[in-house]
Amino acid sequence: MRLQLAFDVRDIDEAVDFYTKMFATEPLKRKPGYANFAIAEPPLKLVLFENPANAGNLNHLGVEVETAAEVTAAETRVADAGLESTGVQEVTCCFADKTETWVDGPDTRWEWYVKVGDRDGAGTNTIGFDSDTDAANGCCT
Repeated sequence: MRLQLAFDVRDIDEAVDFYTKMFATEPLKRKPGYANFAIAEPPLKLVLFENPANAGNLNHLGVEVETAAEVTAAETRVADAGLESTGVQEVTCCFADKTETWVDGPDTRWEWYVKVGDRDGAGTNTIGFDSDTDAANGCCT
């Protein structure tokens, strides 16, 4: 399990260069306007979205787990605690197939997910987002 931080950045190339140097790790996945890093130390999934209009802001937070059962267990715990979520869904988003659920916190969205495969296309997931624009600006692993 590792924490995911997803940021909107002004310039994806500049951000990738900076984080590659900062964590001594190349991106795990790189697409136009998108990059993600699987950093071993500290255990972190860092996701970058090129979004100049919102640059410097947190896009969303997440928890990446190893199995769909862990996503389902998290969904059950969240529901038992009285928090609203999207429910567990199978989606394609940001170049990956995933099993996920989303929870709206007081100030940011949280994604609990497992990646089950890679895709060439970005996908069209809108689960956990108020609009297609929000989804295009940050649904991904």
